[in-house]
Amino acid sequence: MNDQAASAKKTKTTFRSLIEILIVSTRLGFTSFGGPIAHLGYFHEEYVRRRKWMDEKSYADLVALCQFLPGPASSQVGIGIGVMRAGVLGGIVSFLGFTLPSVIALIIFALILQGLDVGDAGWIHGLKVVAVAVVAHAILGMAQKLTPDLKRKAIALLALVVTLLWQTAFTQVGIILLSAFIGFLLYKQQAENEDSRIHVPISRRFAIVCLTLFFGLLVLLPILREATSLNWIAMFDSFYRSGSLVFGGGHVVLPLLEREFVPTGFLSEESFLAGYGAAQAVPGPLFTFAAYLGAVMNGWTGGLIATIAIFLPAFLLILGTLPFWDSLRRNPKIKGALMGVNAAVVGILISAFYQPIWTSSILEPIDFAFAAVLFSMLVYWKLPPWIIVVTGAIGGSLLTLI
Repeated sequence: MNDQAASAKKTKTTFRSLIEILIVSTRLGFTSFGGPIAHLGYFHEEYVRRRKWMDEKSYADLVALCQFLPGPASSQVGIGIGVMRAGVLGGIVSFLGFTLPSVIALIIFALILQGLDVGDAGWIHGLKVVAVAVVAHAILGMAQKLTPDLKRKAIALLALVVTLLWQTAFTQVGIILLSAFIGFLLYKQQAENEDSRIHVPISRRFAIVCLTLFFGLLVLLPILREATSLNWIAMFDSFYRSGSLVFGGGHVVLPLLEREFVPTGFLSEESFLAGYGAAQAVPGPLFTFAAYLGAVMNGWTGGLIATIAIFLPAFLLILGTLPFWDSLRRNPKIKGALMGVNAAVVGILISAFYQPIWTSSILEPIDFAFAAVLFSMLVYWKLPPWIIVVTGAIGGSLLTLI
């Protein structure tokens, strides 16, 4: 009876924790505007200061881990907090609460937009120019952090040249693996001193399964895509690879997603950029832009598949690395490989920024001038992204009158 009572009490406590996580994360999902950095601020205020679910040092360590990993850093931090609070189910509940509000809003927007003709709209061209300013800002910030020395700049340049000249489904994965090996060779003596510890209720065996699944899908999906003619496999592969290779937040995923879906004919560039503008206007992670893209291509089903595909790498990586984080971050060889991968991703994103973002948006001198104004508003005046989007849409409409 004592064992049964203890088990029942534990189950009740876990259920209460899950409900609490769902309520708090859903409220954050409805109110967290401003991008990943702002999200981390909201999380800190809610989870550390108000609820004291974790201390300052543990939160800082979790943020540091998510900054090392590809994918949406703020979403991974939210998942990690849920996992540390209530295990794997806590991570899932935390993710659903924070993500579903914007997913539902963007799928509805996509279904409404399908009945409208946006092909020649001037505001669409304005959003193309906005994309140039926003993505340029994101890549510049990444380059400063991830390629601070000549060796990593060389790795980024190699990735840029290779991905620009050979645009295949295997190129990105291949250059990432090569860069990891180069980083391992160049930085394997990198020293790192860390004292704090993170404790999570996940076994290392389960973590290994998650990491194996992450890398297995990264290699297997492009093979299945080439071997079959199923559109949903191609779509899942594109979203999964985009979610696996993006460092630095949601804005940076834009050029990868555009390269995957616009030139291949899955959807028009006009529809792509209309959704990007809508994604800027909703709270929560910008990765939910994938829900819009999937819904445009294949309705509600496509929206849900796209959401699962682009967030699945983030889930597998955070679950797979949390139990090993204390030892991983102290291992100079692993750190060196990650440094090489981070540098390569900068090159991949510059390549995708040029083709198709720049080549399809900056057509005349006035486009470049407008992009410079929007870039200055974002970088120097530090205006919120939604103001940049609204200004771009209005400016694009006015440019058609000139």
